[in-house]
Amino acid sequence: VPSALIPIITIPLAVLISFIPFRYMGVTANIMSLGGIAIAVGAMVDAAIVVVEQTHKKLEAWEAEGRPGSYRDAVLGAVKEVGATSFFALLVIAVSFLPVLALEAQEGRLFKPLAYTKNLAMIIAAVLAITLDPALRLLLTRMEDFSFRPQWLSRFANTLFVGTIHSEEKHPVSRFLMRIYDPVLTWSLRWKWAVIAGALGLMIITVPVYFKLGSEFMPPLEEGSILYMPTTMPGISIAEARKVLQVTDRIIKQFPEVEYVLGKAGRAETSTDPAPLSMLETVIILKPKSEWRKADTWYSSWAPDWLKSLLRRVTPDHVSQQELIGEMHDALKITGLSNSWTMPIKGRFDMLSTGLRTPVGIKITGADLGAIEEIGARIESLLPSVEGTRAVFAERTAGGYFIDIEWNRDQLARYGLSMQEAQAVVENAIGGDNVTTTVEGRERYPVNVRYKRDFRSDLGALKRVLVPVSGGQKQIPLSHLADVRMKSGPSMIRNENGLLSGYVYVDVANRDPNGYIEEADGLLRKEMNIPAGYAYVWSGDYKASQRVREWLMVILPVTLFLIVVLLYVNTRSLTKTAIVALAVPFSAIGAVWYLYLLDYNM
Repeated sequence: VPSALIPIITIPLAVLISFIPFRYMGVTANIMSLGGIAIAVGAMVDAAIVVVEQTHKKLEAWEAEGRPGSYRDAVLGAVKEVGATSFFALLVIAVSFLPVLALEAQEGRLFKPLAYTKNLAMIIAAVLAITLDPALRLLLTRMEDFSFRPQWLSRFANTLFVGTIHSEEKHPVSRFLMRIYDPVLTWSLRWKWAVIAGALGLMIITVPVYFKLGSEFMPPLEEGSILYMPTTMPGISIAEARKVLQVTDRIIKQFPEVEYVLGKAGRAETSTDPAPLSMLETVIILKPKSEWRKADTWYSSWAPDWLKSLLRRVTPDHVSQQELIGEMHDALKITGLSNSWTMPIKGRFDMLSTGLRTPVGIKITGADLGAIEEIGARIESLLPSVEGTRAVFAERTAGGYFIDIEWNRDQLARYGLSMQEAQAVVENAIGGDNVTTTVEGRERYPVNVRYKRDFRSDLGALKRVLVPVSGGQKQIPLSHLADVRMKSGPSMIRNENGLLSGYVYVDVANRDPNGYIEEADGLLRKEMNIPAGYAYVWSGDYKASQRVREWLMVILPVTLFLIVVLLYVNTRSLTKTAIVALAVPFSAIGAVWYLYLLDYNM
């Protein structure tokens, strides 16, 4: 009981101190901090268990030798033997989180609170391991029986706080484990070279498996909803966009996993949402996964219901979100639409940080929008051949449609019209003019007057718009005063680093993003001939991944060096330091194989 009480006292103290950063963090950061505390508590319990076991063995030997001297000397000797080692072990774990503390931007905001909270708890735990822990151990450990009245209370106190030091050979669990462990240890020591060769062989076999692992910036966190963002060609009308939204929403709502669907076309009157009419957005709210369609798994045919509730935590027995997106994508292959799938929060984050609405994309820069559009169209035609491309769409940077009215100044002069008067007629009749404001209680609504849609819906109708002349005594068709024609041009002009730019959106499925980009970039370099003055760069999560990788190439060697220094300071032996350090690549064998078997990315 005293051995159990000591970590119960010291661990909450270290955890309470680690709560200090909470007031400076947001909700997500606090959640990550709780994860850091959970990791730190596990490490602190390990350190306490080491001291408990060493104290037990020392007291066991002290008991077997006939109790020479004071039991306090045995306890103090046990703490001294493992106290420094436990202290340095906790420091090594704290230093190992240095790369996490070096992260920046979104990855830093997400993971730094975990590292800060965990390291603060570990540092406090390391200090308590060599100060408070020994003091409590001497205070609470007692080997002499209590003797006071009433006797029943004395016996109860002796049972709780004194007890008997039993040999681990007599404990049934330890005896069983040692019976298994002893022959394995004996065999390993007898055939030590074979064991070393086998471990090296496993490590060599693991190396190609490691290189087969994909890589990504950060794993996607399912939000319980999906953001479907199809893109059409520029020039789509409001009526056609509304019709497309109705059709896609109706198809999506047919899936039993979907709770609600809400589509949006156009943009609000704000510069924070520069979405053209050709970019549609549909938010899909999903039902709880327990209500999703079932999928056959390895236990579906034989496991009872009570066992399925446990096994589905290991292998889900319903369709995955990626499978659901794949089915929706196949159902929404509509002519003129290029599909893109993400999640609402992640999609907004990607658009704010990179400008792209997909995790992977290409930015093309140059001096002429027409040439940028041609390069984008060429990339759009090449990327579908790369494995993992679900959809690709290149912006038509010069594909907007406009009505161009070129005034005939001679005709304007003949009828006595100024340019301002002529422009005002076009502005008021076609574009509309706010003539007044209606007041509805506390609400205000502008009243806009312009021609009905029938009189301005096509080019012929626009040419017949009447322009008043001679003080309103005559009305002349617009076609007599100006040349009215359709003209193409940029619907939206992007500018980055002083250069015009265009985007290519790439939706990647069933493949790691970094591996996809490496293969796709090789194809583009081989097949594309970029004119002088133009360039393309991969953007999205890949850009952030490259930034983090370059920084980790610096911080990881520094971290490893500090860990080796701590090991040497503790052991004072290069041989022991090397033995501990060489355990790391062998320990990674299981981690690499599990990542490979579970189909996770690095």
